[in-house]
Amino acid sequence: MTRDDTTGDIPVNPALRRILARADRPELLELLADGLSGADLTTLLLEVFRRRADRLSPADVMRRYRSDRFVAPAPVGFAALRRAEDALVSALPDGFEVLVLAPVVPLATHSAVATVDPRKVIATVRGSEVAADPTNALALEASHRRALALAADPRSNAPVRLAASQRVVRAQSFKGPGNLAHFQLFGLVTAGRDTGNRLFEHQHLTEHLRFAARVMAGIGAQDTRIGLTFLDDAPGPTLERVRHDLAGLPQVEVCEDPDRITGRGYYTGVCFKICASIGGNRLEVGDGGFVPWSRLLTGNRKERLLISGFGVDRLAEALT
Repeated sequence: MTRDDTTGDIPVNPALRRILARADRPELLELLADGLSGADLTTLLLEVFRRRADRLSPADVMRRYRSDRFVAPAPVGFAALRRAEDALVSALPDGFEVLVLAPVVPLATHSAVATVDPRKVIATVRGSEVAADPTNALALEASHRRALALAADPRSNAPVRLAASQRVVRAQSFKGPGNLAHFQLFGLVTAGRDTGNRLFEHQHLTEHLRFAARVMAGIGAQDTRIGLTFLDDAPGPTLERVRHDLAGLPQVEVCEDPDRITGRGYYTGVCFKICASIGGNRLEVGDGGFVPWSRLLTGNRKERLLISGFGVDRLAEALT
């Protein structure tokens, strides 16, 4: 049950009210949500879906395949997708480890830490959920590694740099052409310790943005624009330092983007958006910023985490 599904004990969702009324068990939702252990709920749901699967014929499966937007192949070609991934991987700075992520993460990975509405991800009957963004799984792994380092040395400030390309699924309906239920994202995370004077923020923000600029140059993009949004403080020296560090990179403009709406409440401190002209089309190709996830996952307020994400399908389509 999500917070906005109910008002007191009365479900707001009309479909949910109808289901509970039909079952003539108003307490059913509470029983399933809180009255069963995780193992018991999994056992129950596995049997429910086994019985439902037993009633389906091959023709039923074929009908579902033709109509279910979650299972259709991607329209982007494999070769173009591979070229885009190769461009991203080849531009990674030294020190980044590329992981092969699992297709699922623990239940509530996207909501308890990253504040994403649980209805926008696909939960499984085994207490997990299908990946909706590689940076969430990368944040889990990076925080795990940082926790191990801190256990060995409470003052450890060695950063963890991870990257991955992952096919992800989003359950909300996207409008317009080219918006899919599943798509490829390339994610980067850098986790580490606050060392004072915003040194961690300055160093790793520049590293992520320089990576983005190298990717855009490598695929022949024109007029790359990096828009920085400062959520907590005035731009001050951060904007000028990033401009200085990225000076000399061809076709790259660094500017302030104070009017950005998306990402507020998700990012903290500084976030950024990357746009470029590719093949005659102006595209938004990347997004990122600082998030509090590693502080929450490790329980250590000194931990810092920077994430970046790039739409591989969008790059691939522009390269064709």
